[in-house]
Amino acid sequence: MFEFKEILSASLVLFAVIDIVGSIPLIITLREKVGHIQSGKASIIAAIIMIGFLFIGEEILKLIGIDINSFAVAGSLVILFLSLEMILGITLYRDEAPETASIVPLAFPMIAGAGTMTSLLSLRAEYHVINIIIAIVINIIFVYIILKTSKIIQRVLGKSGINIVRKVFGIVLMAIAVKLFTSNIGQLL
Repeated sequence: MFEFKEILSASLVLFAVIDIVGSIPLIITLREKVGHIQSGKASIIAAIIMIGFLFIGEEILKLIGIDINSFAVAGSLVILFLSLEMILGITLYRDEAPETASIVPLAFPMIAGAGTMTSLLSLRAEYHVINIIIAIVINIIFVYIILKTSKIIQRVLGKSGINIVRKVFGIVLMAIAVKLFTSNIGQLL
């Protein structure tokens, strides 16, 4: 049941989809807006959402009449808007002045977003559930470390470094959105 190759593969897929390293500019921007990021709470909630969705995600979507492809297309649009914010330096998402950041937008949709959910359902078709859960835990530990050290990362990169990273990863995020959109829109038409 425990298979190192499956754990490694699932971990790498989730790492690429969660893209917490690419989200560093977004995390720093969010921290500047709200002042405090609840790293532990965001990580735990994201893990619960991901593990819960692994077990009951497809059934929930079927229950409300949404197929995986529609979910993925909707998620790709959210990711596209996030990438536009990063590239153009504009704000499309406005929250009612949150005091802290944990569940929204960190745990969901940044960490456990539509791309992650879709990937979990795809992984479930290929790998044993226990190996996917281990992969989730590995990624959540890494997410926690990045969230906790975002101030240090900000200091090391500086303002111009963050702006460069933000633009570069904005384009990468946009590419992920386009890939997610194009690979799922065909199934809907």
